[in-house]
Amino acid sequence: MSNTPDLPLSIGAIKELLPHRYPFLLVDKITRFKAGEFIQGFKNVSINEPFFQGHFPDSPIMPGVLILEAMAQIGILFAKLTAPDDMENKLFVFAGMDKVRFRRPVLPGDQLIMDLKLLKRKAIIWKMEGVAAVDGEVAAEAVLMAGIQRKGSL
Repeated sequence: MSNTPDLPLSIGAIKELLPHRYPFLLVDKITRFKAGEFIQGFKNVSINEPFFQGHFPDSPIMPGVLILEAMAQIGILFAKLTAPDDMENKLFVFAGMDKVRFRRPVLPGDQLIMDLKLLKRKAIIWKMEGVAAVDGEVAAEAVLMAGIQRKGSL
């Protein structure tokens, strides 16, 4: 896949790039992308999500850590689309999070739109700033860092 993909990037193309699968695949579509600069995608949040059974049955709220995970998955897509030759047989793992803030709950029926931009890329570390929003209102924001590992090296 070249670093100028046809947009929107559908779930089929996303599954070719991400190792995640149900119930942990948290990206539905990529809508904007510029290699080395930014990416935008979304997750449609449904009451059928398995985490709503326990978080919380009478007041379902998407867990904040899963919002961060969804942002991180979009970050992986950004890296793989930006530098596809460097990413073959590689696995991304969280290396850190800074400036994490949750501003509003994400509820069933929401469309979580996530924008990430590259802050720094150095050796095996990618650092991105991300914002997740619903209806134009910020739900979460964070600076996310990921490290690249060779598949099977963990």
